[in-house]
Amino acid sequence: MKKREFLKAAGATSLMSMVPDAVRSGAWAQGSDAPEKKEVRIGFIPLTDCSSVVMASVMEFDKKYGIKIVPSKEASWAAVRDKLVNGELDAAHVLWGLIYGVQMGLGGPKKDMAILMNLNHNGQAFTLSRKLYDKGIKDASSLAKLIATQKGEYTFAQTFPTGTHAMWLYYWLATYGVHPFQDVKTITVPPPQMVANMRVGNMDGYCVGEPWPYRAIVDKIGFTAETTQGLWKDHPEKALGTSAEWVAKYPRTARAMTAAIIDAGRWIDASLSNRQKTAEVVSDKSYVNTDKEVIVARMLGRYDNGIGKVWDDKDHMKFYNDGHVPFPYLSDGMWFMTQHRRWGLLKEDPDYFAVAKKVNRLDVYRDAAAMAKVPVPKNELRTSKLIDGVVWDGRDPKKYASAFKVKVA
Repeated sequence: MKKREFLKAAGATSLMSMVPDAVRSGAWAQGSDAPEKKEVRIGFIPLTDCSSVVMASVMEFDKKYGIKIVPSKEASWAAVRDKLVNGELDAAHVLWGLIYGVQMGLGGPKKDMAILMNLNHNGQAFTLSRKLYDKGIKDASSLAKLIATQKGEYTFAQTFPTGTHAMWLYYWLATYGVHPFQDVKTITVPPPQMVANMRVGNMDGYCVGEPWPYRAIVDKIGFTAETTQGLWKDHPEKALGTSAEWVAKYPRTARAMTAAIIDAGRWIDASLSNRQKTAEVVSDKSYVNTDKEVIVARMLGRYDNGIGKVWDDKDHMKFYNDGHVPFPYLSDGMWFMTQHRRWGLLKEDPDYFAVAKKVNRLDVYRDAAAMAKVPVPKNELRTSKLIDGVVWDGRDPKKYASAFKVKVA
């Protein structure tokens, strides 16, 4: 369905009145500076954090830069990986750890990859089943005590073996003394299938992006034990990923695509009204395919954990935040490699900084940011304190990776 046809069908034609005239009336570049490829196919998984990719297309931010973004709904992260590697997709809304996993050849194809920008911070959650709640489990501490004292098979799901949700889940469990490979069973389930699998009892808990944590609460089958921003405030989540080969072939297209999605993220974060409009669009069956209300609550930072706690979370999902969100910090890429090393996915320490410098295309990002007129952070590394009090600053990744008590020996 074409963009304008979708807007009409979805009853969202009023959105077009909000598109800046400059976006609707002209393209960015002409002549030798024009994008080499006019239409770009960007894969996405049905998750709230695909919003900036979708809105770059729907709101026609892409047109300003001389391209047309065609969002392509995919069934699983494995499908996204394979289509990026074989060129079936130009780029994708994708897990940071997936891109690094392919770069390092972990559990699948090995190919030089590229991260052009970060798409969002925050907005994932750890969901536990109502069956656990009925046993008195309300958080990670009580969960760890149950696992230690009542032997049995406890199953937890993540979305891709090297991905963000796997790393969040393992870090969260390990912080409370639960070894994710020795004390429990972990399985891989595509994001949209999480709720259905919990409903039939296939897992005790899962980590995934919105709206699937809140969907479990609405459906009364699970509750939020912790958010990922509680694990790591303003953590990297999805990236705009592609292959290094594609960037080399279409450098101006890569720049234009990145600029358009930066613009879309900035627009989403500009007002609560824009976030509500975004929820209305991405809830459609063409995209996330769930009730708008399930998306909009946590998009606005209005949290309900499903067992009595309600709060406004200022650290909810963000797409821009004065230019800090889209910048692909080298330390963010390095962090995922430290966790791959911690859990035995990497058998030895790589040159963390060199690999991150190669994958995170800061050159493309800076050019795109200049086009979109957004500020660029001065430092390529950033400092964060995680839930266990350990500080990550990217300065000594080898030491950081080896210092955890709970790890694969």
